[in-house]
Amino acid sequence: MFIQQGIKKENEFWKYIVGSIVVIFASFIGQIPLGIAIFVKGFGDGKIPETTKEILQLLEPNVFLFLMLISFAFALGALYFWVKYFHKQSFLSVTTSRSKVDWSRIFFAFGIWTLFTIASTVLAVYLEPNELVWNFKPVPFLILFIIGVVLIPIQTSTEEYIFRGYLMQGFANLSKNKWFPLLMTSLIFGGMHYFNPEVEKMGNIIMIYYIGTGLFLGIITLMDDGMELALGFHAANNLVGALLVTSDWSALQTHSVFKDVSQPSAGFDVLVPVLIVFPILLLVFGKKYNWHNWKEKLTGDIKNDLTLKTQENE
Repeated sequence: MFIQQGIKKENEFWKYIVGSIVVIFASFIGQIPLGIAIFVKGFGDGKIPETTKEILQLLEPNVFLFLMLISFAFALGALYFWVKYFHKQSFLSVTTSRSKVDWSRIFFAFGIWTLFTIASTVLAVYLEPNELVWNFKPVPFLILFIIGVVLIPIQTSTEEYIFRGYLMQGFANLSKNKWFPLLMTSLIFGGMHYFNPEVEKMGNIIMIYYIGTGLFLGIITLMDDGMELALGFHAANNLVGALLVTSDWSALQTHSVFKDVSQPSAGFDVLVPVLIVFPILLLVFGKKYNWHNWKEKLTGDIKNDLTLKTQENE
């Protein structure tokens, strides 16, 4: 089992706490260029931004995106170092239970969510043409595309390695079951988005979407015994989203194809992905990859290596 690969007596839970602090610290180091750029630009304009909205509006969108995404490369590097030298694990062991990364799974999840995102965006433009307006500018979009293709997968992979890989195994070490790691990583992942501008603009109800997305990603990781599907889905969600639609109140303001000029509100549309779309995707993935024994894989106990060896000897 993927989640069992981190179950070792030397992997005490305090290592995961310290490891998380190390990753956060590395992320702060990676944010120094962005902080300097904000300070210099703000000082030149005679006003240092105080709110998230002011920060987002201070720098040119492509410049802000590039500098913001750099911090994830620092975080991923720190996590790799900590896993390899302090947990004595290969990075593959926090990626998948397979002998190597299954890229076909990554591309399948990326492709299916890309198609859904494009189709839903086209439908939204058709139904509400006054709310999604044409925003395409060739040169800024090309720069955005290059930045996005190179750095957004690093950002999404970093989040997946932290939550569905590292912390999933960490909470498994603590609880010796599967439901607790699934629940905790979903709640923490959702909570990480609490300070996004979308929450301030649309209200706390949007947290259902963030936590629900974390739960969905955790479920496909446990059921598939690896992060490949989660890596592909998350990359498509952020990359294609950044290329297609932006708004003045979103966390990522980009030179996208369309701009949402509507007044944001959260209602049933927040529940649709969690209650309808994600369950359909679970059925699709389950059918394609022959998932079975859902209850055991999502809520069962975890047997450590010593227990398994004892049972084999018996």
